[in-house]
Amino acid sequence: MSWPMTVIMFCTFIIGLFDVYVAGKFGKEIQAAYGLVYQIYFILTIIGTALTIGSVSVIARLFTSDKKEECAMTVDSSVVAVSAIGLMMAFVGVATAPLLVQWLRVPVVLKQPTEILLKIYNAGMLFNYMLINGNGILRACKKMRNSLVTMVFVCAANTALIFFFAFKTALGFRGIAVATVFSTFLGCLLNSVYMRRLVSFPLRFSWKAFKTIATIGWPAGVLQVVWQAGAMVQFVIIGMLPSHAVEIMAAFTNGLRIESVIFLPAFAFNMANAVVVGNVLGKKKHEDAFHSGIITALIGVSIVTVMTLFVMLKAKMVAGWLSNNDVVVSESIRYIYISLISEPFMAWGVILAGGLNGAGDTKGVMLGVAASVWLVKLPLSYVWGIVWGGGSVALWWSMNLAMLVQAILIGQRYFKKQWLFTSSQTV
Repeated sequence: MSWPMTVIMFCTFIIGLFDVYVAGKFGKEIQAAYGLVYQIYFILTIIGTALTIGSVSVIARLFTSDKKEECAMTVDSSVVAVSAIGLMMAFVGVATAPLLVQWLRVPVVLKQPTEILLKIYNAGMLFNYMLINGNGILRACKKMRNSLVTMVFVCAANTALIFFFAFKTALGFRGIAVATVFSTFLGCLLNSVYMRRLVSFPLRFSWKAFKTIATIGWPAGVLQVVWQAGAMVQFVIIGMLPSHAVEIMAAFTNGLRIESVIFLPAFAFNMANAVVVGNVLGKKKHEDAFHSGIITALIGVSIVTVMTLFVMLKAKMVAGWLSNNDVVVSESIRYIYISLISEPFMAWGVILAGGLNGAGDTKGVMLGVAASVWLVKLPLSYVWGIVWGGGSVALWWSMNLAMLVQAILIGQRYFKKQWLFTSSQTV
């Protein structure tokens, strides 16, 4: 389950890495604007991601049970709901882009590129919703390799198109967003081929199935809001720094991308664990589901620990590749050296959270993440970094402490085992 997801996540990383690289070629302002836009765009995809998490949890359990018709109806309902909401969010996103830029008090030098990129990304929101949901359904129905082929194709298309649109056409930095929208559209077309035997023609819709998906998915949606809103507030806090705020913001963008190399296997194991636990619970093997989740987490933590050491050794090289600004490079390296300390804890919490998601216990994950972000990371970042003058170093250490708290809270939830006996009530 995990190796195809790791490759899929690596493809996603490559897309983001080239986005940051190309943005850097247009200057630190475009690079910082891209980092902010990515956070806003991710927030607008939250509903689609939440419904997909709910869909995977329900479909994974139904797929291994004897409820085949109910499983098919749930797949149809998921496709219809996510597509309709994705189209609506595209219109909302484009219309509200100027207001969002104004509300976030984006530095004047970043306002124009931020608004332009945000409008283009939002215009293709429907395709992103459909791609996320299609990959989730394929995953839940044990067609992981089909999803893998789609994402490899999307990665290759995006990589080729971003250089073409950005450097060979009049689009300039706009080509970063245009390439993503177009490659995502192509991925949706490929997924539709793989899903032709999983959906009905015409598509059906069941309010009962949608209600079940939404009941499990809404805490995951709130979690995404909490996490991404926290990331946006972190950008705002960085903007309050008395010196080099734009450079540190760009470094934060670069640092997140570099750090995401390590996050790849952790999140891949998270999604694989959701399917593994869900499939086993569908067979009513509760203890097997519990132990499978722990084994998956231990494997993932081991891999992440090894990768942490490797990335730390290469941090200077990668940071220098992403930017030619000395301040940005120096701050990016500092971010990596500090933030990597918490990566094994991050992996433990994230992978166990995948098991809880697969069982439908998305509320437990939501509460753990919300507490770590809004009660630890952001208050400590502001007080230590801004009020007490700790600067960027204090911000990065505050993020470390929050990740440790998150891992402890989610671990406690998992080992209480309450989710093993409540999972059957949601399907």
